[in-house]
Amino acid sequence: MTEPARQRPPRKTGVSHLFAAAGYSLAGARRLAQEPAARHEVLFGIAGVVALAIGGASLWHYLGFAILLVILIAIEALNTALEVLVDHLSPDWSQMAKDAKDLASLAVGLMILANLAYLGAVLAGFL
Repeated sequence: MTEPARQRPPRKTGVSHLFAAAGYSLAGARRLAQEPAARHEVLFGIAGVVALAIGGASLWHYLGFAILLVILIAIEALNTALEVLVDHLSPDWSQMAKDAKDLASLAVGLMILANLAYLGAVLAGFL
């Protein structure tokens, strides 16, 4: 037996749309917090701030690191969203699913490298 069609809720507009969008973002943050990789990236961010503090970094260095870290977490969120979607569309193993997940993982890995390179450059005195 198939599930009955659900009626789409009415679109929100104006200020109520802003509150709804904030709620969707918070729900996404709660979902992302379930991912071990995202929790590791937050710990990496804390360790990076500690390293910057020990290294005597300037406010601009902290700002640069914060921007890179936010981009890393945003890409991790997109990676997680892609994994959820691919797992739904291709529950069995497929080369397409593997390729999609590998490419999303590459994006996260490259951002981790960018974060590490930035921290290394700041701590080595190049920036």
